[in-house]
Amino acid sequence: MSTEEQLTLRDKVADAINEIRPALQMDGGDIELVAVGEDGIVSVKLTGACAGCPMSQMTLSRGVEKHLKKTVPEVSSVVAV
Repeated sequence: MSTEEQLTLRDKVADAINEIRPALQMDGGDIELVAVGEDGIVSVKLTGACAGCPMSQMTLSRGVEKHLKKTVPEVSSVVAV
């Protein structure tokens, strides 16, 4: 994957995260994009109320990952760092 393609992928992922950010912020949390790997693995950091929430793993897999895979087909998985 070229640098240009990687930047484009990162931009797509960032845009998709910005689409779901308001829902997280309504509950006192937020999400930060850390990295997008060439293998399609997206690393994010949950912050605010999401950081210590016992439901954060479900939010990550059923909310964030599901939305990103639907919006950006190149995404293979989302991991919290």
